[in-house]
Amino acid sequence: MVNSRSPSLAALSSSFLAGLERPAANTILAAAQIQRISAKRNISTEGCRATRLFLVQRGRARLYHLTKHGDLVLLARLVPGDVIGLEAALKRSPPYMATAEATSDCEVLAWEHSVIRKLVSLHPLLAENALHISLGYLRTYIERHVGLVTKTAEERLAEALVRLSDQSGQFHPEGIEVRATNDELGALADISPFTASRVLNNWVHAGTVSKGRGRVLLLAPEALMID
Repeated sequence: MVNSRSPSLAALSSSFLAGLERPAANTILAAAQIQRISAKRNISTEGCRATRLFLVQRGRARLYHLTKHGDLVLLARLVPGDVIGLEAALKRSPPYMATAEATSDCEVLAWEHSVIRKLVSLHPLLAENALHISLGYLRTYIERHVGLVTKTAEERLAEALVRLSDQSGQFHPEGIEVRATNDELGALADISPFTASRVLNNWVHAGTVSKGRGRVLLLAPEALMID
């Protein structure tokens, strides 16, 4: 289905379109198709050839890798404005490196490989933006790996919460709300859900956070910013 509605603010402000003039950004967005993905359905699948590049316009998703033993390794949570399947921007697109799954009903913009290749040739800044996004993921994964070697579970969980608050936190008079389960927080901090729950409970007792079902309210975010 061809995009026939105005692009969302999240799409227009996506880092994929950074630096482009509004008319150019509108042209690029108009070349996409709208896809609506139900919760728990895949947007892209690891190992399949990257035939489309996606931009999350509404809803939330997650990026993960399945080990050969069937264990799910959560790599990132995706929010409106995030891009999936940058592999499709390459001339010879390799398989998707991870699976992107909708965690809520989603609306994504999708560009076929031939379309995004043409757009990249017309707007070289897209390729530079794609590289910046890729390097951002690489930086995050390096930090997580270094954290596994050098930091405590509490420090890694604090960093994961701060990253999520920067990415998708909602501001309230009493603090910053992060919507995430213990399983998600544990996976992003590379600790078990049990350890995540224990550390969070300690922070609740200390007055650093408050906790509800699927949400954490950062009452004193500065206390989590460990040098």
